Amino acid sequence: MPVTQIYLVRHGEPDYEPIDSRGWPGMAADSAPLTAVGMKQAEELADLLGGIRATYLVSSPFTRALHSAAIIGHRLALGVKVDHDLRDWLPDRSGLWRNIADVRAAQAEFETYDGEWPDGIQRPWEPLSRVRERARAALARHTASTDGPVLAVTHAMVIRALTGEKDTAHGAHEYYRYDPGQ
Repeated sequence: MPVTQIYLVRHGEPDYEPIDSRGWPGMAADSAPLTAVGMKQAEELADLLGGIRATYLVSSPFTRALHSAAIIGHRLALGVKVDHDLRDWLPDRSGLWRNIADVRAAQAEFETYDGEWPDGIQRPWEPLSRVRERARAALARHTASTDGPVLAVTHAMVIRALTGEKDTAHGAHEYYRYDPGQ
């Protein structure tokens, strides 16, 4: 089986103000659209990646990623597929976090344990190995139906799980070679 070129794209800058101003907790934050800067980042990224001749575009279901994918797809004449396994990392698998302070506390503990639960102790946050596992499964599903380069619009933690890159900026991308034999 051939190795597939995958460009992991982090969504543009999100606008959490509509969510925060309504006091919506937890997973409601995942409905945040892009800021004007985020839309510009997606446009610029589409222009930058236009030369790779991508044949397939898949996105996380979260609004900030879908908004980015819609802009990129429109500019590159690609339809957008959605895969829930490209979603962002869950700071609390129950979805019950209340605010950014809860998310930052979960992230701090995640970093303390290098992204994995301590031996024998389950934590509410999603371990990095599970993020990697579900993201690889998603990419396997989507690369099976194309033989050209794939754009996957997702989140920093998914990119980290797959590449080890901890600091992918909004509207940036990382190259990832997917080998189904691995």
